Amino acid sequence: MTVITAPSASLSAERRRGDFANVLRAELSKLRTVRSTYWTLLVAFASNIGFAVLAAAVLAPRLNARDLAHVDVVQLALAGLHLSQIAFGVLGALVITGEYSTGMIRTTLAAVPRRRTMLTAKALVFAGAALITSTLSTFAAYLAFQAALPAHTLTGTSLSDPGVARAVAGGGLYLTVFGLLGFGLGALLRSSAGAIATLLGVLFVPPLLLDLLPGSWKTTIGPYIPMLSGGQIYVAAHREPASLAPWTGFGVFCLYAAAALLAGFALINHRDA
Repeated sequence: MTVITAPSASLSAERRRGDFANVLRAELSKLRTVRSTYWTLLVAFASNIGFAVLAAAVLAPRLNARDLAHVDVVQLALAGLHLSQIAFGVLGALVITGEYSTGMIRTTLAAVPRRRTMLTAKALVFAGAALITSTLSTFAAYLAFQAALPAHTLTGTSLSDPGVARAVAGGGLYLTVFGLLGFGLGALLRSSAGAIATLLGVLFVPPLLLDLLPGSWKTTIGPYIPMLSGGQIYVAAHREPASLAPWTGFGVFCLYAAAALLAGFALINHRDA
């Protein structure tokens, strides 16, 4: 008589881990073979380093005594983040919406029927790639700024100074989370144009609306809007009195990205490919 035994829980868990590792490798391969990945990352690097050199060579020598007393050297060095954040956000959206626009998502879901597993793998691969490249770009921008800074124009800083290393690394964290916000909106809307338009609206519209509010409302609501809350993580000095602490503001910013991601995860099983 043949006895059939059910697979042990440990074997099933090991098989699931192996399957997920294969999904991760597949998503990494797709991210590496898409041309837009390299172009957007090149734009991010070029803007971070290029604006850092321009700020050091052109802007820093023109600061007057009053400006010098209030300037944040790290924020000046990371001036390129205002452009590179768009590159990371767009890339995050395209990672998921690109497959919907080409119809490749049907093949992906045929290979990986567990949709949330697929979406988790995509998010992890993108987050890892974004964190590495964004952090490298912010440290490169800071070092390029220091190297291009003319003598006797601005008091330099060092990574060992209080708050400087956190602010420079925080620029990379900010870009990564902003990219995940774009990814979450892409998973939610499944349209490249819609996700990118919504992402830019989330970034730029709240500060414009904030200017229309009474002064007391600005100090109450303003610190919690995405751009202002997230930007606190790369502020090394001279924070506004009403602004949130660096990690508190970054935590609020992460909540925006988490909300978009959770909405995408919640709806992906209830839609056709």
